[in-house]
Amino acid sequence: MRLTVLIVFLSIGSYGMAQQLTYTPKNPAFGGDPFNYTWMLNSANAQNPFSDNAIGGLEGLSDLNDLDNLLNNQFNNQFGGDNPPLGTSRSGNFEYEVFESTEGLVINVLDITTGEQTQVIIPNG
Repeated sequence: MRLTVLIVFLSIGSYGMAQQLTYTPKNPAFGGDPFNYTWMLNSANAQNPFSDNAIGGLEGLSDLNDLDNLLNNQFNNQFGGDNPPLGTSRSGNFEYEVFESTEGLVINVLDITTGEQTQVIIPNG
């Protein structure tokens, strides 16, 4: 009886089949199927939390033009020999603070609506 059970287990065990496992990449950039490109791009775009209107579209463009005009005036005043207008000014949604330091002319820009701050340093010539 034991011999027959042993023979059955050995015959069943030798009957099993195995195969070699191979890795196939999905991403076409790494050698995968090039037809996966569209699916992967659409999937990534669907998961993207950012949009083109994240900054608010073109609404703040006039304020940026005002900043550009202010900076151009500051450059012209500094390099034209006149002293730049120091102090704080406000234009649209931006508040500008201009002062001189040991590093050069410093312009602090504050976006009043979001609270974001940027500092521009114009080194001494």
